[in-house]
Amino acid sequence: MTDLSKIMQQAQDMQAKMQEAQSKIEITEAEGIAGAGLVSVTLKGKGDMVSVKIDPSLLDDDIEIIEDLVKAAHREARKNLDLAMERAMKEATAGFGGLMPGFKMPF
Repeated sequence: MTDLSKIMQQAQDMQAKMQEAQSKIEITEAEGIAGAGLVSVTLKGKGDMVSVKIDPSLLDDDIEIIEDLVKAAHREARKNLDLAMERAMKEATAGFGGLMPGFKMPF
């Protein structure tokens, strides 16, 4: 049986790494691009929108096209942000597989 103090120390180490990963996630930015670069959206770690850029050439187009491109860019930015968060969490939990036999991380 694994020593309880060793498990507690590993749990504390894991908590510290998780807090570090959370801090890193909060400052992470992800960009989504649509319409061959005509629209871009940048999101920050918690999903806050940092910027939206629309190429002026689109302003002569139908508003629905612009709306669709903004939504597509936002979806891509969200996907990229989710991937960055997943990588950060995997890095934070690397090496903790032996915390407790049979214990599996949810990510």
